[in-house]
Amino acid sequence: MMAVKNAMTNEFLHSAYGGESMAHMRYLIWADVADKEGFPNVGRLFRAVAYAEQVHASNHFRVIGGETADSSVTAGGVFGNNKTADNLQGAINGELHEVDQMYPVYLNAAELQGESDAKRSFHFALEAEKMHADLFQKALNSVKEGKDIELDSIYVCPVCGHTILNEAPDNCPVCGCKKEKYKKF
Repeated sequence: MMAVKNAMTNEFLHSAYGGESMAHMRYLIWADVADKEGFPNVGRLFRAVAYAEQVHASNHFRVIGGETADSSVTAGGVFGNNKTADNLQGAINGELHEVDQMYPVYLNAAELQGESDAKRSFHFALEAEKMHADLFQKALNSVKEGKDIELDSIYVCPVCGHTILNEAPDNCPVCGCKKEKYKKF
């Protein structure tokens, strides 16, 4: 029994759940690679964004209604090289796929079909993925220069996955969550 009324939105939720779940694991693996290559801040960034991807997957799973989600969809990613620069490029590619292609279509379908919970879940993910792509690009630029990314702290909203460096906002600009609830990395 699906929690959403429309099969297309249900399929999109399952696909998004699978993709976000795989991104979560991929980023944790790549964090270890970055650490081993001497980029601990890049590793921390991967772990923070992995948490944000878990937030997205959890949101999608709740909207699905907790039914088993089976998806073979993945967006970008290079596993074999074990090079931080390649992994960052894979992360950028995956995030941009979600921003430019996947979530706009999913969001439009949910809106057209009147699926407000799915629409909110897709919107939260879309807005966070924009930030993730930008953060990964900054990290890649540093790594290409042989340096770790400079950062103090990374903060992730536990409601929508909004990710920001150095200081959490008083209220999340995406979902309104209070500063105190942000998870610090």
